Order: sequence, then C-alpha cells, then structure tokens
Amino acid sequence: MPDASFLSWPFFEDRHRAFAEELEAWAGQHLGHAHGESVAENDAACRQRVRALGDGGWLRATAPDPDAAEGDPAARLDVRTICLAREILARHDGLADFAFAMQGLGMGAVSLFGTAEQRAVLRRTRAGDAIAAFALSEPRSGSDVANLETRATRDGEGWVLEGEKTWISNGGIADLYVVFARTSDEGARGLTAFLMPGDARGLEVAERLEVMAPHPLARLRLSGVRLPDAARLGPIGAGFKVAMSVLDVFRSSVGAAALGFARRAHDEALERASTRELFGGPLSDLQMVQGHLADMALGIDASALLIYRAAWTKDRGAARVSREAAMAKLHATETAQQIIDAALQLHGGDGVRKGTPVEALYREIRALRIYEGASDVQKVIIARQALAAHRGRA
Repeated sequence: MPDASFLSWPFFEDRHRAFAEELEAWAGQHLGHAHGESVAENDAACRQRVRALGDGGWLRATAPDPDAAEGDPAARLDVRTICLAREILARHDGLADFAFAMQGLGMGAVSLFGTAEQRAVLRRTRAGDAIAAFALSEPRSGSDVANLETRATRDGEGWVLEGEKTWISNGGIADLYVVFARTSDEGARGLTAFLMPGDARGLEVAERLEVMAPHPLARLRLSGVRLPDAARLGPIGAGFKVAMSVLDVFRSSVGAAALGFARRAHDEALERASTRELFGGPLSDLQMVQGHLADMALGIDASALLIYRAAWTKDRGAARVSREAAMAKLHATETAQQIIDAALQLHGGDGVRKGTPVEALYREIRALRIYEGASDVQKVIIARQALAAHRGRA
C-alpha cells in the first residue's frame, strides 16, 4: 500500500483526501507503466489515456467548470487537487500523468484569462473529448520566453501567425493549442497569446521528436495561420504575463509528478531490499542500504512539504507563488533523480533491464528537470526573489 500519511497534513481538506483515495483506487485498476515503441503507438497510447481519464471524470480537475456558478469551488483551479492527481498518476503510469498534465497546462491560459466564449472549450478538454497543447518554446527560445520570435501580424480584424514552435507536448495530436507570438518588438511586453485549433490552415507538423521517455512531442511550423481577434487570450502585449501566470500554477505540479516517480522508486527499493538475499541475509540488513532508504524517505517528505506549501499558498489566494513553485519544482525533480538512481543501483543488473519499473522511472524523471523551467532557471528565480526581499529590508 502506498504511503498516504501526508494526507493528514493541514494543507489538505477532506475533499482532497477523498479525491486522492478515489483516484488511487481507480489508477490501481486502470493504469500501469507501458509505452509503445513507435510514434504512432505512443500517440495512440496518449489518446487512450486522455479518453480513460475523461471517462473517469478525473480531467475535471484540470480546468474550471465553465458552467459553475460564481463562488462554486468548481469554478476555479484547485492547485492542491492538480498536484495530488499528478503525484498519484505518475506513481502508476508516467504517460497518464503526462496526459492529465497537458490538459491542464495546455488550457491554463484559457482557464485563467479566457472570455466566457473561449472558456466553452474547457467542456471538451475536461471531458477528454479534445486534447490540449501549450505552444511556447521555440528553436531559439526555451527558458528565455521574452526572446521568442514567432510573429502575429494584424490583418484586418484578425491576425496572421508565422514562425516555429518546438518541444511542444501533444504536438501533432492536439485539437487545441495555446500559441504565444510576438505582436510588437517590446521584448516581454510584446507577446500575445492566442487559442488556435489543431486543424488550422497553415499549421504543419514539421518534425516529430522522439525522446528517452516516449511522449507525443513535435516541432510545429506556422505558415500564414489566420486567426480572428476573438482567438486572442488577454490583452495585446500581455502574453508574457499570461505565460508566467500559467507556469506559476502548474510548475508546482511538475514537482508533484517527480514526487510520484520518487515514491514509486522508494517502494521498489524497499521491496528489493526486503526480498533480495546478499551475504546470508536480506539487503535491508546492511547499514549502507538502510542509509540509502533513509535518504529516500527524507527527500520524499521534504519535496512533499515544498510542493503542497506552494499549492496551498496559491489556493489561499496568493497572486503569485513564483518563489514557492520554483523551490518545489527544483527540489522535487532533483531529489527524485537521486532517489530513482539509488533505487536502480539497489536493483543491480535488474535495474537496467529495459521495461522494469526502475528503468522506466530512470528515463521518465530526466525530462522533468528541464521542462517548465530548467533547474538552473529555478535557481535564478529563487535568487532574484531572495535579493529583492533583502533590498526591500535594507
């Protein structure tokens, strides 16, 4: 049985505990770490998971209910629920976590900045009837968002988009994209967000990107993509704020996914140490092994505290949680990498056998230290916040 003692922490309400218990039971029956070998197989596997998560009702947590009355908890994003979902799903199935996360991140700008008409698409993504994507990164602009080059030019009452996007999760299978483009040359103040259909004329999948943990990824080319002004998300020039606000919400959940991977690795290590014989006794009798297991447990709890502090702070109404989210993502992803590596080491040769749980986790975790802001970028964010606070006290 997975450790659920953290659910008694004061960060959570009874509804969170009930959600976690129900999702845990569902995931145990419906999920398991498995990927296809080809792009087509992985596309199909991702679509299947979106469908299953939608049918199970779990995607409702990825976006506000556009039909909910003001004041209804369903009318807003609940970051703690998103983090709990990602932690549980990642522990069971990395691709299911990916599918869930992209429904939320992909439509994050619509959830936070969309008009009533634009938010109507959330009915489809929350039901699993449409797949979402977040098109921010470019060949020469990853973590440096203000440097992106894709351009949106006014054309009558609408816009024409030209440029390239890369490392786009769900690229090639998404029904809806939130695309960020330059509408002026004012740096970060010159960006604007748009909601683009996946079948837009002029949108081309230029390249499918295959990575060590198979997920649908693509490089996209936008050649004269025409969008009406009604597709614009937020004011002209507010794209940087839109992107950062979305990442502010979902960055903590990347840490939660890493936490799920780490918990699974710890469980696998505990099982291995308890059942593998060495020098006349179980591995768990060796003090060095006990030390590794203790380090894993410590890292998991420290990550969980940082993740759910950030999520709780955001849910309590904080305008921004950049510092808290950066700390949560940085610590959780870096620590999970260490935990999974140690778990693989305890498995010896079995640990590097393709298809075993720890081998799959080893491939899954590496990307989390890069996307939604690489680890070094998180350090810059934390340091800048610390320096600003110090100057304010000086």
